[in-house]
Amino acid sequence: MKNHISTLALAGALLLPVIVPAQEKATLAVSSIKPTPSLVAAVKPDKKLQLGRIVESLDSQLIDRINATRKFDVVGRSDLSDVLKEQDLGASGNVDAKTAAKAGKLTGAKYLLVTTVDDFQDYVEKATFEGTGRAATKRVFRLSVVGKVYDASTGKLLESANFQTGNDGFKQIQEERNYSVKDGELSDEMMVAVSRDLAQKIANRIADVIFPAKVLLKRDKEITINRGEGGGLVVGDTFNVFALGEELIDPDTKESLGREEAKVGKVKITQVNPKTSTAQILEDTGIDKGAILRKPQ
Repeated sequence: MKNHISTLALAGALLLPVIVPAQEKATLAVSSIKPTPSLVAAVKPDKKLQLGRIVESLDSQLIDRINATRKFDVVGRSDLSDVLKEQDLGASGNVDAKTAAKAGKLTGAKYLLVTTVDDFQDYVEKATFEGTGRAATKRVFRLSVVGKVYDASTGKLLESANFQTGNDGFKQIQEERNYSVKDGELSDEMMVAVSRDLAQKIANRIADVIFPAKVLLKRDKEITINRGEGGGLVVGDTFNVFALGEELIDPDTKESLGREEAKVGKVKITQVNPKTSTAQILEDTGIDKGAILRKPQ
């Protein structure tokens, strides 16, 4: 199997780290979400309340979605806020290794999540069609956040990703609820939907980096996965399956670069339960217990 993995890895290995053992929960310190100073300065005065509301909603939704993954213990949030405030880094999101390590030591957390809002747009466009005199309005809404995950014991940045959403993803709310806007203001229902969507994306990304979904059991043409409700799995989604090979060590720095990941199959989610999920095997060249799942790029 070892030789099989090494051969396949040359063709398509991914080198994303598997950071902690699957049987352990990780302690995660989550900073309060803040808009960047430049965004606050750019937002019009009549929109600052809207920005504040959606940041507050996202803040609470993120904790809920992280807890729903059942992979993390969220700790020391108030103490963490004091650390970031002291370093004057909470709003900018530019946490350095020293600050991340200090936050981890204070809160007892292994990982640190810092999330900042870097773009917010909410307005209505009006278009007039020449020759007909007819006009139409279009809602334009956009929200963008950056999430950074640090190893709080070393201060090393493990992952940085941008997450975006907009009104196009929530047409159902507008159509089924006869939803309307006045000067682009958000309805409560839209605000909650947007916040929950972004919070779920962030929580899923963190779980994928620290705890990739794994195969618990293989039976005939099905596998059982160690992710359930709240874990980012949706019936109908397809995932590539990778077998883990040897740990890769940089010969110069002696730093771990993760482990070999060789593609050994493809599966489709058929059922999501409270704590586990089931998937149908579509391709199989070596799927076994302990293999990890990743969404196709």
